[in-house]
Amino acid sequence: MNILFTLDRNYLPPLRVMLVSLLMNNPGEEFHIYLAGDGLTQEDWDGLDALCARFGAVLHPVAIDERWFDEAPTLRYYSRAMYYRLLAAQMLPESLDRILYLDPDMLVIGSLRALYDTDMGDYLYAASIHHGLVDLSTPVNRIRLSTQDAEGYFNSGMLLMNLPEIRKSVRPQDIFAYVEQNRALLVLPDQDVLNGLYGERILELDEKLYNYDARKYNGYLLASQGEADMDYVIANTRILHFCGKRKPWNKAYVGRFGVLYKHYMQLAARCMG
Repeated sequence: MNILFTLDRNYLPPLRVMLVSLLMNNPGEEFHIYLAGDGLTQEDWDGLDALCARFGAVLHPVAIDERWFDEAPTLRYYSRAMYYRLLAAQMLPESLDRILYLDPDMLVIGSLRALYDTDMGDYLYAASIHHGLVDLSTPVNRIRLSTQDAEGYFNSGMLLMNLPEIRKSVRPQDIFAYVEQNRALLVLPDQDVLNGLYGERILELDEKLYNYDARKYNGYLLASQGEADMDYVIANTRILHFCGKRKPWNKAYVGRFGVLYKHYMQLAARCMG
């Protein structure tokens, strides 16, 4: 399985935790980890390489060509790094036909094989929509981004990428032009661009399985009429996503899955030690 991460150095500690959860919970799989990172030192790279090697995975640093960003507009406090997952097909080797992008603020708690082998047809991406009991965000975002024909507003934290189709359809100049033309409307720029330009070519996957919003346990439980309880999560969910500003690596975090995250923090510390 090919896995992609993009980050700056501030997210290096949670990336290590995420990697340990991914590699421990997918025994027997061969992983190639592709990483585009800003500000990482040689020591950082060496540590990540050793961590991957400990589990038999191979780390591939992704070279960033500065020329790609000569015409790329930036927004407020968002930097050029926001484009990395959108430009993944240009950054990655031509030999790759599929890769799974994951945010560093996730835990993998089960096998990803079924997700990775999803039949995508001619879809560009497969992703999840974070539905609510009253999903107000979807109609608002459809108006804001002019995506009335899309299934909804997709979260870009987990993206299964169909690289041959993306290479044919996703052009950097289209992305840069969209950002420039809509800069006043963009709230989460890379996610907004993904939905605004390509929302109709994203295959929807079950969020409870592959992009579980760790803030919304009670919402999932109520919406499923009690089915999606903790036993269900442990047995079925593959990816927990710690969305929002409150993160489980901070001491003040009080979310339901905080203890689980701290457990993997300890495991990561041992592996790095």
